[in-house]
Amino acid sequence: MTNKTYQVTLSKIPTSLAELEAMEEADLKKPENTAALAIAALSMYPINKEASLEMLYFLQGPKGLSGFDKQFLADRFRDKDYVPRSYFAGATPQNNYEPTKPYTLKFFENPYSRDHFAEGYLTLHIFSGGADSARQIKLRNKPSTGQWFLWEQFLLADVRQPVSADPWA
Repeated sequence: MTNKTYQVTLSKIPTSLAELEAMEEADLKKPENTAALAIAALSMYPINKEASLEMLYFLQGPKGLSGFDKQFLADRFRDKDYVPRSYFAGATPQNNYEPTKPYTLKFFENPYSRDHFAEGYLTLHIFSGGADSARQIKLRNKPSTGQWFLWEQFLLADVRQPVSADPWA
């Protein structure tokens, strides 16, 4: 079995739920679009926490965001605001995780990505410009609408700090 790859290019990072909903990817009909919008929404957290949470709530569909989810995000962003940006093409520690424009994300499936596909789940993987191993984002399909929603993400694990934050650089 070959590993399927996906590339999503966003013209901008949405700064509000209204902007996100206006994007063509927001119909959530493709799992890679939902994954890309989730990373974009996470990228907004350090700038506008409430807008980021509204976007994530939308992307989670019927599941919503729990108090635990919100606390987890707050803990992860305490002093590492650059982690979500590290997934965009061109973002590396050397350029302080400043992505190239347009904003491009490259996802892939591994041999286990579709282990629970019959139950409606798909796990995509993405590399960070600051980590050696790929990270996962799990999506769930809602058959009545054909939409893919964010189920869980493992995107906020630590990555190498940007050069600008390294006192030894």
